[in-house]
Amino acid sequence: MQTDPIADLLTSIRNALRARKKTVSVPRSRIKEAIVQILVSEGFIQNYRSVEDNGFPCLIIELKYDDAGRPALHGVQRVSKPSLRSYVRADAIPAVRNGLGVNVLSTSRGVIVDREARALRVGGEVLCSAW
Repeated sequence: MQTDPIADLLTSIRNALRARKKTVSVPRSRIKEAIVQILVSEGFIQNYRSVEDNGFPCLIIELKYDDAGRPALHGVQRVSKPSLRSYVRADAIPAVRNGLGVNVLSTSRGVIVDREARALRVGGEVLCSAW
């Protein structure tokens, strides 16, 4: 049986938001850190930091809520899975919620959002969607 670390990251964030947690800790990898960095730059997450916990690197993610206590990140979904990869060309990158959300893509230029991929005219693997 194979695990999916990106799906585990997204599920940890989703569960922490539902439980109204302020922070969530997940094991660190470069791809996870790139995804979290995009979520921070898009305004879905407050901030993150990389620390070592008992000799293992991990990410401490600070979740973002509005004044009424509603999360800034309404939904996050894994698109490309280990069992079914999802690749798109630059001109076929789908919009998320009519442009209200973003797709995170792994491209030859690194991990970027769908807007940048369209501007750079590069396609890639659609890792996840956030709205």
